[in-house]
Amino acid sequence: MATRAKSRKSSAKADAACCDPGLSAAAIPADLVEHARPEDDELAELAKAVAHPVRVLILRNLLRIGTCYFGKLADLLPVAPSTASQHLTILKDAGLVRGDISDARPCYCVDLPKLRRLQQLLGNL
Repeated sequence: MATRAKSRKSSAKADAACCDPGLSAAAIPADLVEHARPEDDELAELAKAVAHPVRVLILRNLLRIGTCYFGKLADLLPVAPSTASQHLTILKDAGLVRGDISDARPCYCVDLPKLRRLQQLLGNL
């Protein structure tokens, strides 16, 4: 218990150390100020698409398995098939997952160029 309290105090000190109350926006050199970038909307859209643990799990499974029929993929997830379908729709709408009908069954895979784009955008953050 004492360790937790000490840890919280250390954390509070570290948080306080990163903020300089005497530093105003006017004191920040203009060349350090970031402005909106054209790709910010794309990053926000892709980040929103992966902002749920089930969608992250879908991507991980598809990356390991490759192409996968919906039924098999849904069996791997800790949610109902209808919920898995909703999550897949979000990933498809963002372009991170592609879906095709094969043998009258939906089949999904990760759109690797789009995933690489997300990685690039995050790396440029």
